[in-house]
Amino acid sequence: MSNSEIRPLDGITVVSLEHAIAAPFCTRQLADLGARVIKIERPGVGDFARGYDERVHGLSSHFVWTNRSKESLTLDVKAEPAKPILEQLLEEADVFVQNLAPGACRRLGLSYEDLHERFPKLIVCDISGYGDSGPYQYRKAYDLLIQSEGGFLSTTGAPGPDGMAKAGCSIADISAGMYAYTNILSALMLRQRTGEGSHIDVSMLECLVEWMGYPLYYAYQGAEPPPRAGASHASIYPYGPFTAGDGKQVMLGLQNEREWLAFCNKVLNLPELADDHRFSSNQLRSENRDDLRGIIQQVFASMSAEQAAQRLDDSAIANAKVNDMHDVWAHPQLKSRNHWHTVESPAGTVSAPLPPGRSSAYNPVMNPVPALGEHTASILAELGYHEEQIQGFKSDGVV
Repeated sequence: MSNSEIRPLDGITVVSLEHAIAAPFCTRQLADLGARVIKIERPGVGDFARGYDERVHGLSSHFVWTNRSKESLTLDVKAEPAKPILEQLLEEADVFVQNLAPGACRRLGLSYEDLHERFPKLIVCDISGYGDSGPYQYRKAYDLLIQSEGGFLSTTGAPGPDGMAKAGCSIADISAGMYAYTNILSALMLRQRTGEGSHIDVSMLECLVEWMGYPLYYAYQGAEPPPRAGASHASIYPYGPFTAGDGKQVMLGLQNEREWLAFCNKVLNLPELADDHRFSSNQLRSENRDDLRGIIQQVFASMSAEQAAQRLDDSAIANAKVNDMHDVWAHPQLKSRNHWHTVESPAGTVSAPLPPGRSSAYNPVMNPVPALGEHTASILAELGYHEEQIQGFKSDGVV
């Protein structure tokens, strides 16, 4: 085997009782690195994210995003005949991931305490809204609810009492999936040294609160929290979208006084503005942002967005286009880096982005998105069940 064919998680098996986004996003990334991920789904129904929409050739956009490179095993884990099947799977597994409703795994005898006694090398990762202790332990949690509880909604959207807006992507789920992923990698490294598995308790609330670092400390010890500032910044200015004369927007951001001088001299052609006492520091520019915004908009109105961007580039000031999703699919930078690959799915070939972070040692796994129960028969046969038994399981609704 050449180095290019060796991946970090080759030989690692992950069994997952997962649905929606947080756990599937975590385990897809483990699959990207070479892990075998066996996704257990409810017979006939599957992960409910399969039914969120039909935007990808009739498949769910959420499901296609988070479930490539996995094997789908349908199994009614509450059925008595399913217990020995699950036991066999966990006996061979390195990692068990679950994000069922709070308390569900404990009732099934699948808590870390239960599993560690039988499988001492197994790493168990539980993902929940609020963690496995505390007064919120058994509360259900969805992405929007965690955005609300974690303070994210208080910082996002337009100013004013009715201006709050949730993130356009599942940011709470994504943060939980990322921390579950990195904690599992750490647990695998630890097991190499100790020979023992460990328990990982991932709270969506705690993950998102970690990401609230700057707004959290901005409001330290009762200080005024940062106001919602739309696509602008609560404490840095100019920073955000400005409309050019052709009606298109330019996103820009200034970080220091050198850039402020260049902005006044080369972009606005108003060198006298640099000496205006209202704008002599970032704090003052932020406090007087309405006045400054009016001046910037007046200058930008005489240019197209492309011309404004060129002036910003010439002045070494960071700027960006305001792209929609169609623009992202066609983004020249992503195309030039061959970011888009293809994977197979039950509906045919679909485009897929490469996992972020490129290694010189290996290529990530980019295998198909599984159909519901696609690998049930092969996995059961691998465990030693013969065709007649498998058909019996199907007839009884076990698989």
